[in-house]
Amino acid sequence: QVHLAESGGGSVQAGGSLRLSCDASTASIYTDCMGWFRQAPGMERQGVASIGRDGTTNYADSVKGRVTISKDNAKNTLYLQMINLKPEDTAMYYCAAVWCLYGDTSLDANWFGYWGQGTQVTVSL
Repeated sequence: QVHLAESGGGSVQAGGSLRLSCDASTASIYTDCMGWFRQAPGMERQGVASIGRDGTTNYADSVKGRVTISKDNAKNTLYLQMINLKPEDTAMYYCAAVWCLYGDTSLDANWFGYWGQGTQVTVSL
């Protein structure tokens, strides 16, 4: 069974930075597509960034230029570096994984099969 564990969330002021981590030690980021999603209260879960087996990345328009997704295959860890954070970035952030083919990537939450418990990010003015 795949277990994903997020960390690195917190409270920051607008303009600040955070780096989220996802321990995917029971998954295989060599063969899985990975993604970061977020969900604010009363809102649908939204794709933030995803990365394929070959390193292909995909970003939501709302975060392009402010967010970088990356993975460390040796550590089986997924990262999300966020800069210039805005209050509208406030949400619970989730790591997700799904077995995929080379070249695949998606920001569709329905495509992913495994999810972590989430880490809260709060951005204040």
